[in-house]
Amino acid sequence: MTDFLLELRSEEIPARMQAGARAELDKQFRAQMTAAGIEAGELTIWSTPRRLALIAKGLPEATAAVSEELKGPRSSAPPQALEGFLRKTGLTQDQLEDRDGVYFAVIDKPGRATAELLADAIPAIVRAFAWPKSMRWGKESASSESLRWVRPLSGIVAIFGEDLIPCEVSGISAGFATRGHRFHCPGEITIGSASDYAEKLRACHVIVDHEERQSIIRDGAAKAAADVGLSLVEDEGLVIENAGLTEWPVPLLGRFDAAFLEVPPEVIQLTARVNQKYFVVNDAGGKLANGFVCTANIDAVDGGAEIVAGNRKVLAARLSDARFFWEQDQKKTLAQHAEKLANITFHEKLGTVADKVERVAKLAEWLASEGIVPNCDPALARQAAELAKADLVTEMVGEFPELQGLMGGYYARAEGLPDAVADAIRDHYKPVGQGDDVPTAPVTVAVALADKLDTLVGFFGYDLKPTGSKDPFALRRAAIGVIQLLMAENTRMQLGEPLFQHAIYLLKRSEPSLTKVAAGLFTQLKSSFGESAANAALVAALRTSLPSATEEGHKIVMKAGEGTTELLDFFADRLKVQQREAGVRHDLIDAVFALGGEDDLVRLLARVKALQAFMATEDGTNLLAGYKRAANILKQAGEMTATAATSPPTDADATLLKALDTAEPAASAAVTEERFTDAMAALATLRGPIDSFFDGVMVNDPDEAVRAYRLGLLARFTGAVHGVADFSKIES
Repeated sequence: MTDFLLELRSEEIPARMQAGARAELDKQFRAQMTAAGIEAGELTIWSTPRRLALIAKGLPEATAAVSEELKGPRSSAPPQALEGFLRKTGLTQDQLEDRDGVYFAVIDKPGRATAELLADAIPAIVRAFAWPKSMRWGKESASSESLRWVRPLSGIVAIFGEDLIPCEVSGISAGFATRGHRFHCPGEITIGSASDYAEKLRACHVIVDHEERQSIIRDGAAKAAADVGLSLVEDEGLVIENAGLTEWPVPLLGRFDAAFLEVPPEVIQLTARVNQKYFVVNDAGGKLANGFVCTANIDAVDGGAEIVAGNRKVLAARLSDARFFWEQDQKKTLAQHAEKLANITFHEKLGTVADKVERVAKLAEWLASEGIVPNCDPALARQAAELAKADLVTEMVGEFPELQGLMGGYYARAEGLPDAVADAIRDHYKPVGQGDDVPTAPVTVAVALADKLDTLVGFFGYDLKPTGSKDPFALRRAAIGVIQLLMAENTRMQLGEPLFQHAIYLLKRSEPSLTKVAAGLFTQLKSSFGESAANAALVAALRTSLPSATEEGHKIVMKAGEGTTELLDFFADRLKVQQREAGVRHDLIDAVFALGGEDDLVRLLARVKALQAFMATEDGTNLLAGYKRAANILKQAGEMTATAATSPPTDADATLLKALDTAEPAASAAVTEERFTDAMAALATLRGPIDSFFDGVMVNDPDEAVRAYRLGLLARFTGAVHGVADFSKIES
């Protein structure tokens, strides 16, 4: 068994592409070896800015000889069939074997030397290599058939054991020679085999193992900070990026003018990180210090003093720009900045960002005034919403879009606005993902909910819903954000009501030519999207804002209703995804949602959790089996026409009747009072009587009156269960 080394050397490979390139080299090499009949076992793949390297250990010297057997036509088949088989196999008739009247071709394939296979594989790997972006170069680039690589390919090392693999790609021939560090050792290095590759490069100031370079940067940066009493702000992404930019990393600590610390720390960190790839450091108290760690790519004779001085100047220029933005932005109030939002289009069908701000402010104020977000001052909610997007037009956010919201919070505080307003402006985009912090401050929750609900209602209202894997407006993330906000503080809100009201409001503004609908149309709301949208408060509110009944008004209500229904279904789907990841069965969520009219997520999940706990018990399992049996019998029986018996025919009938008389009202009352565990306990009392009923009686009794009575009992039983959850949706 022999080791193989492949190095593909080029101009600088972007750091962000190196991990993908390693994975691609692994894939391409394994594919070529598999096609050649060789199992590529352990592979070591490294990357530096100037090279990709692969070491395959324990490859065979040659592939094994194989014998392939192909079944052909019968010996009595027409000549044309035999001729076709001979062409396929490349044999003559006398080379075939006749076995019981059927021709067989036995083809012996000799093994091939692995070196020959590698010589064919290397050019194929290079030409098939997939880069996110690639280029052609030189005079050959005029042809579309010329080689493409991320940067000009300059050298190939291919050694099997101690032997060169002769191959050539686009005029570049494989050899034993590579090059060391661009400055420390720019000349050629002769590699003898895979075993001495890494150490020969190390001797020439190239650490080829990217993970080792990452460790040097991670540990060296932390030590450089600790040596002067500071602590490194950890940033693993920056560690990986710097490792991809250097072949001989040397972390160096520098200082910048402490006057720059008046700029928010996030701005300093982002300036250092994004523009210069520097780490930042904290002082002993955990506050940002006026220090940075850069990663040099040389071992400087002066210990890096000149490198640090140069980097300090560059960072100072960047921080000066940031301070200028910080000072300029504060010359205007957020309200003045917000005036420019009218010049920014949010979406062609949803108006400007200023239009969105107006809608969000109205909805946030409503959420607070209705008590949906408890302990929230409606005036503060409106104020925060009106200013939440103002930082989008500031110089700082123009330079660093990642800071939107955060900078608005800083500017609001500097302006002397209430802390609740500043916090809401800062955090209203949250949560932006499953792992993000979920705000709990009332004003922040109101604005964050309003912002996300407006986005969802608007895009759903214009049928701009996510499709498949495409979600250009991040509506799935917005829905998950709403769910997280509601669940964090058990905020009670029937989603149908604000969604419908906001849809009406949005349509009124976007389609002002449509006259609004009268109260008579609201009888259609129940069937369209549940009880909550038809409640008295909603009817009264909409009666006030939509006074006249016309055909155009009917269109508005129907359009809003359809959008709301689709959006509630969308929330249900997102909730299933979220809860499935949390270990909740999706069919249990379906069972509760199927009851209809349930759009209070806190109440819904409380019911689901109680149902999940119940279904984990023996009573739950047996009750489900009894329910499914009863449902099947009722389905097969169809509509009952006979007059039922007036009294229980047997003790089993009487026992079930008595249990239902007790359990039905108990479960119903518990659900109404949101005592869902008690509702499940009430259902559990039916388990024994229903089991005894099925064991002791024949439902389809010859006596039609008895049969009708028992089917009536089963209908009551399934109805009692349905009062808690739709058990037909639950998987056995």
